[in-house]
Amino acid sequence: MFILVEFDDVVKIKPSLFSESLESSISDALNKKLSNKVVPNVGLCIALFDFLEINESFIFPGEGAHHSKIKYRFVVFRPFMSEIIIGKIKSCTQQGIQVTLGFFDDIQIPASCLQHPSKFDEEEQAWIWEYENLGQKHNLYMDVGEKIKFRIMNELFMETSPEVKTNEVKSVPENKTPYLLIGSINEPGLGVLSWWDGM
Repeated sequence: MFILVEFDDVVKIKPSLFSESLESSISDALNKKLSNKVVPNVGLCIALFDFLEINESFIFPGEGAHHSKIKYRFVVFRPFMSEIIIGKIKSCTQQGIQVTLGFFDDIQIPASCLQHPSKFDEEEQAWIWEYENLGQKHNLYMDVGEKIKFRIMNELFMETSPEVKTNEVKSVPENKTPYLLIGSINEPGLGVLSWWDGM
């Protein structure tokens, strides 16, 4: 679920931070720059792990800040394909289920990837697996807040751009998710954890 990714960067440190150690200043700058940000085709950056290389700092003419060329590793959230993860159901719609891991909410389980047969209950706003055992049908609910085990099937990275002003009128930004995970529970042992406790 978490991987270490190597980056190269040049970090600018302002004169007001010269009293701090170089590593501490660079560490703060990198965490501020990358933590909780999605890097396309890399994943969701969590925190700085370590430095691999810190080269000599240099100052540009007419500028007080110094710049350091560094190589470092960052902890990144990026599950591998077919990995099985446990999260919580955040919401249910006719399109499927949204799952949260607490720090990451952009996980969708489409209706086509739920157990078959499943139906959406408009009144309860929940999906129901119509489970049949020994000729008897049981309605197994997928309620908000329930723990759910799912398999990662796909990931989508999308370019997001800031609002654009056109003739002083702000265009409506598209609701794009920079990093979306697609999951599935359509196999034995997956789905709401409480389903399998008594089986």
